Amino acid sequence: MKTLSRVYNGIIFAFLYAPILVLIIFSFNDSKSRVVWNGFSLRWYEALFQNDEILSALWVTLSIAIVATIVSTIIGTAAAIGIRSVNSKLRRVLLAFNNLPMVNPEIVTGIALMLLFVFIYRTTGLLQPGYFTLLLSHITFCIPYVVLQVMPKLRQLDPHLYEAAVDLGCRPFTAFIRAVLPQIMPGIITGALMAFTMSLDDFVISLFTSGESAQNLSVTIYAMVKRRVTPEINTLSTLMFGAVLIMLILVNVMQIRSAPKDKRRSS
Repeated sequence: MKTLSRVYNGIIFAFLYAPILVLIIFSFNDSKSRVVWNGFSLRWYEALFQNDEILSALWVTLSIAIVATIVSTIIGTAAAIGIRSVNSKLRRVLLAFNNLPMVNPEIVTGIALMLLFVFIYRTTGLLQPGYFTLLLSHITFCIPYVVLQVMPKLRQLDPHLYEAAVDLGCRPFTAFIRAVLPQIMPGIITGALMAFTMSLDDFVISLFTSGESAQNLSVTIYAMVKRRVTPEINTLSTLMFGAVLIMLILVNVMQIRSAPKDKRRSS
């Protein structure tokens, strides 16, 4: 039974990661072919860093993802603390509203945000479709994921920890920073990683809320598919996959190193 389970897991992982492995291999292919290997070359990496359209979209994608992650992490953490502090009935209602954007089809969210931005722009002249509307939309759909990751850590937290720190002489803000924040930091980091990944991955909402002046990679690649996809996309995908993989490894290493410290403190 164990052997069968291992074989099954191996097939699942091969099915998931084999396409990524092929993409990485062919990012070093010397020809434009996506099926025939003609030798090792870095020509497409050189071409990538000379493609102004892709570099501009990459800058928009990374800047949007970083800013949206920071803002949504701060707002989501504050929202999770606020939700945790209310009574159980109201908490269930607020969590239901928080989970709604995650189960709602992205196309509905994208159209709704687009109509909102267009209405504001036509009535006030503000929020012209572009970089800022794209940023606002990413912050909007990233916040629920941060709340979802921080809430379990707040449930595990001793409800009297904050009051104990204040009673021992800490100011309210200092008590939160020194007593509460370190305890929920793993949830905050996980929520930030989730927000960053969702922002990088988003296409549908970005398609409806971005303007001609600012488009992220997913929208740019979608436009390129109508013409022709060059091997530069393979190199770009390889670099992004490598960056995310390194980030996840570093976070896991940090959590593993902090685990013994947490055990010593609890003992």
